[in-house]
Amino acid sequence: MLDTRGYKLSRRSLLAGGAACAGLVLAAVPWGVMAQASPEAFTTQSTSDQGVMVRVTPKSVGSPDSRWEFVVTLDTHSADLSDDLTLSATLVTDEGRTFRPVSWQGAPPGGHHREGVLAFEVPAPRPGVIELRIARPGEAAPRIFRWQL
Repeated sequence: MLDTRGYKLSRRSLLAGGAACAGLVLAAVPWGVMAQASPEAFTTQSTSDQGVMVRVTPKSVGSPDSRWEFVVTLDTHSADLSDDLTLSATLVTDEGRTFRPVSWQGAPPGGHHREGVLAFEVPAPRPGVIELRIARPGEAAPRIFRWQL
């Protein structure tokens, strides 16, 4: 192979250049992103019951050094969305450990549309599967959103 000046490049030079480029790419990617195991961990899930749609999207899940966050959206045309998600939500691991949210940053209780970020402390050791459970007033069972990490 010839470079732009017409000099022949050795196989060793090409390999060294490729290794250098790969190193730069790895250095630029945040390690938290690499720790997140599967694309399914980021898919949005939704349920609809009694006229209320609940959608959950993992925002930062899998990183060992930050809070795990979920974007939660509640929509309805008929009910009042007065849920206190810091009291009604839990994060459950495949080993049965349960975590309560440490914060909710978003719309306050009330109205017909709410969106915000629900945050949890990082479960350690890292679980293989997590479930976000949201118990809503007047519903017999909690809404369950499950992701494999």
